[in-house]
Amino acid sequence: MQAIVDLAESSGGLVTTAQVVDAGIPRARISDMVKAGKLERVQRGVYRMADAWEDEFLAAQLRFPKGILSDGTALYLHGYADRVPFQLTMTFPRSYGATKVREAGIEVRTCADEVLGLGLTTVRTPYGNEVSAYDLERTLCDIVRGHRAVDVQVVNPAMKQYARSREKDVQKLLGCARALGVEKKIRNYLEVLL
Repeated sequence: MQAIVDLAESSGGLVTTAQVVDAGIPRARISDMVKAGKLERVQRGVYRMADAWEDEFLAAQLRFPKGILSDGTALYLHGYADRVPFQLTMTFPRSYGATKVREAGIEVRTCADEVLGLGLTTVRTPYGNEVSAYDLERTLCDIVRGHRAVDVQVVNPAMKQYARSREKDVQKLLGCARALGVEKKIRNYLEVLL
């Protein structure tokens, strides 16, 4: 059981069934630890130490490792949204079968393989764990691009905050916008804000 505790401690208090099996530990040990009250089931295949805070961002990443936290979720993780997202959003390759992701209550975005890795980085969750997400420039392009109607209550404050930021990289933002086909929209925001 200590081996499972060590695995969980090395990944923010969470452990997956796959990690346990890959470490050569029988999966029945997970059930034993749940019955003993040392592990709690977070979602299918993801468990946390009973004394650990639940990090929904890390749990989603562990359960769906091909997914990248994106859109409003990434905006929040970068500190550009003041509210925790009601629903996590993750981006996957177009060829990915995302039925299980949707069933888990996660909003799914897909994109072409050529731009899937564009702006990929790691960010810290509010619990201090590292997860894969898009960088700020890619995130701004994604929310401006909008898959439905663009939410101006999200986009406008985020773009204003970016324009005031010392860390802004306008050339990187424009390059990302060009690759994602939203250069004109991004330029319109920048012309007003800069």
